[in-house]
Amino acid sequence: MRIFLLTALVMVAFAANSVLTRFAIAGGHIDPTGFAVVRVLSGAVLLALLVVLRGGRMPLLRRQQGLGAVTLAIYIIGFSLAYLTLDAGLGALILFGVVQIAMFAHGALFGVTPTPRKLLGAGVAFAGLVLVLWPSQGVAVDPLGTVLMIAAGLGWAAYTIIGRGASDPLAGSAGNFVICTPLVAILLLVQATFYSPTGIALGVICGAVTSGLGYALWYAVLPRLAQATAAVVQLSVPVIAILAGALLLAEPLGAKVIIATALVLGGIGLAVSARSAPAGRS
Repeated sequence: MRIFLLTALVMVAFAANSVLTRFAIAGGHIDPTGFAVVRVLSGAVLLALLVVLRGGRMPLLRRQQGLGAVTLAIYIIGFSLAYLTLDAGLGALILFGVVQIAMFAHGALFGVTPTPRKLLGAGVAFAGLVLVLWPSQGVAVDPLGTVLMIAAGLGWAAYTIIGRGASDPLAGSAGNFVICTPLVAILLLVQATFYSPTGIALGVICGAVTSGLGYALWYAVLPRLAQATAAVVQLSVPVIAILAGALLLAEPLGAKVIIATALVLGGIGLAVSARSAPAGRS
């Protein structure tokens, strides 16, 4: 029950990232580059401070740390730019649909075979994603925004897979954010930015709380979840983001999105309730 509650809390934090980013950027409070920089910098400062106060050290020179930082930068940059044109819920659906596919593919390639029930649940949940993305008059999907969010999804999937081996979730997350900050800040050299007090505040909340602390908690939970379960459970994030976007940002909530949401939830239920196959089984 404790792992369930912690995982649910992480999913809410992930959904909040989508809502905060969409509100800040689409609302004209800050540009995508500025938001990405404020987000990663505030996350780095808070996490590094927590590590120092705890008397620990950040592993900045390890290969795993560098890979984590690069994949985190890919995710944050693609995520911020995509929300110029994508609604919060739709963006989250694309993001975590890609995450699901990438993590299942990685698991299949490296000997962690999902059970038939997990595959069925993943298929049902993914059908919900396909439904909402299918071209229609009710749902318009921006091609560039979609490509950027797909890149973000691949980055986040890699970040999640790398995080499964973290021995110290807090220090690992802090190191990732510290190394990632200059990578994201390079965008400042190629794109003009603008800030407002509201935009900065939203970026700080997104970076320090829902990203920094949320990712550290995710790294702590991951070792206790099967990879297939970790992939499918993240599809709950679009459901939360869709409902929050409708309530807080007045984003449309049509019948198609509601049906897709039901499919996603049903698929998650099937997959999470299934037992994992033994490692190495084919």
